[in-house]
Amino acid sequence: MSHTVITTTTTTTRTSGDGVLYMGYTRTIPGLLKLGQMLALLIAFLCVHCARGWPSWAAFQYFEVVALWFLIAFLIFFLMHLFRLQAKMPCINWPLTEFFHYSVGTVLILIASIIAAVKSGGVSALVAASVFGFIATFLMAVSLWTSYSVTCGPHQTGAAV
Repeated sequence: MSHTVITTTTTTTRTSGDGVLYMGYTRTIPGLLKLGQMLALLIAFLCVHCARGWPSWAAFQYFEVVALWFLIAFLIFFLMHLFRLQAKMPCINWPLTEFFHYSVGTVLILIASIIAAVKSGGVSALVAASVFGFIATFLMAVSLWTSYSVTCGPHQTGAAV
């Protein structure tokens, strides 16, 4: 008496890339850096915006404008990664665009944070804004470094040597 046993195994796999929304990006290093930058810039902007009695009106107007501009820009980049919109616009070099954005943003936020720290006049909300500006600057510098390694690092070519 011989018995034959047939076993069928069915596996179903789901990737986080299915669908419109790519939530896996929020768990990557660039995604976490963007979230941290947006949070730091939002707190810095709100600290300056809600503070009363600015010692230097022009300095803190500059800080507000720069913080809000880069907050909106980071939100746009974050949403583009979240919805994978880069693939729909291949005519733009997105790594290079982000690299230049981080380069300019790091310098401008650093300048705004230094000015805010110097001109705060002991107002605690303005001091907190400059601290969060420095935190955002640090996170932007880290993003700049990682973006540089992607944009300007060694590239593989298909040509044989």
